[in-house]
Amino acid sequence: MKKYIYFASAIALLTTACNTDDVITEELEDHYRAKTEASVAVQTKVFEYTPAPGQFINETKTGGFDGTQTTPESAIAYATKRMEDELFVSLGGFGGYIVVGFDHSIDNTGGYDFGVKGNSFSGSSEPGIVWVMQDKNGNGMPDETWYELAGSETGKPETIQNYSVTYYRPTEPQKPVQWTDSEGNSGEIDYLKAYHRQDYYYPLWIKEDSYTLTGTCLKARNYDASGKGTYWVNAEYDWGYADNFSSTDRLTNDSNANADTNANHFKISDAIDAQGNSVNLKYIDFIKVQVGVNTKSGWLGEVSTEVFGFFDYSMK
Repeated sequence: MKKYIYFASAIALLTTACNTDDVITEELEDHYRAKTEASVAVQTKVFEYTPAPGQFINETKTGGFDGTQTTPESAIAYATKRMEDELFVSLGGFGGYIVVGFDHSIDNTGGYDFGVKGNSFSGSSEPGIVWVMQDKNGNGMPDETWYELAGSETGKPETIQNYSVTYYRPTEPQKPVQWTDSEGNSGEIDYLKAYHRQDYYYPLWIKEDSYTLTGTCLKARNYDASGKGTYWVNAEYDWGYADNFSSTDRLTNDSNANADTNANHFKISDAIDAQGNSVNLKYIDFIKVQVGVNTKSGWLGEVSTEVFGFFDYSMK
């Protein structure tokens, strides 16, 4: 009934408006923001930074924290500065995410539209699921529908949609972080005393004693190549994920032996809805990257997506 009323009202509006073309144009364009001469290629705002617990969270050396990140706002400021300096932002274990926006809308060209920088290299992929959103209400906030970008694992029986993990704050310092998931499993984010000795891997700015992260979970591909726990391989996926050593969407075949920062590239035309149906988005305004596996690799710790920045490919 509501759909019928909506379309009937729209028809009435079109037949009675003084300028029918204006109404149609507004409906088609929504709140599209065209590039200007002042537009920049990279992200201009971090809206959310909610990692899962992990070895680099709160870490003051390679992680770049300083202990003052005790509110969501200060965590966002941290992530903003890190990417401005082209340094990594860790998303922790499964479900950890970051949300960014640009000073313009990114067009759906039918080809590669934007890139996400990570630090993957041969034998070290930590896949992040990529989501996109349009600012259809024009309020400048990522508060509408997220659409996942399909990747090589989309639709496979082992890929779990709407998978949730709940993390629990440790009751004392320098302890693992316990978790339970929506499949009835439990485990922990290991405390790696030999490498990262901050008191808590649980984000300091999350005040609740537990929190739940939900997203798409891929089947893990990491394995112990040594058989002795000394040499772990985080194998890559074919395409469609951030921080993934893909020979397809990295747009290069190099081995990246020096583990340099490198980008995966993404197509807005790969957007799908919650039922897996293709969605025709003419443009997007916000991007979210979320850790897409729940696994760990021995002494290397949790498999954790890292991001260094985002960019509009058409401007690069």
